[in-house]
Amino acid sequence: MKEKINKTNVARLLDKAQITYQLIPYEVDESDLSAIHVAEQLGENVDQVFKTLVLHGDKTGYFVCIIPGAKEVDLKKAAKVSGNKKSEMIPMKELLPVTGYIRGACSPIGMKKKFPTYIHHTVESFESIYVSAGQRGLQIRMTPSDLIKEIQAVTADLIVE
Repeated sequence: MKEKINKTNVARLLDKAQITYQLIPYEVDESDLSAIHVAEQLGENVDQVFKTLVLHGDKTGYFVCIIPGAKEVDLKKAAKVSGNKKSEMIPMKELLPVTGYIRGACSPIGMKKKFPTYIHHTVESFESIYVSAGQRGLQIRMTPSDLIKEIQAVTADLIVE
């Protein structure tokens, strides 16, 4: 018997935008909320499992970077692409009040406010990618072009090489 997956707010927003997606459940490990763990659970290439990071720039304020799961955001590149001199990851305690999401479940879709969003350019080399569905234990699989269009993201080089 297939377990029913409850629709998240993210799924409802995609339905409203008439975007095709799949909700993919996975086992949550509270001690390991990494995208690497998620990719292992899904049996997918970690480069296709994108993590959503929220940063704060010295000029523009909050912005979002979406990068491949095993990679690290390059704060200098992120600052430059977002029109800042400096940028830093926001403190964990700010994540929920700023985005409406908790760590390990931060989706680029449906945040409390619309933030400037940048996605690593390798996204375009995949037919489908995974991003958080807005709750731990659930990913959304969709095409990169649909995600980019829905969140009005700009592709850029964002990672530490």
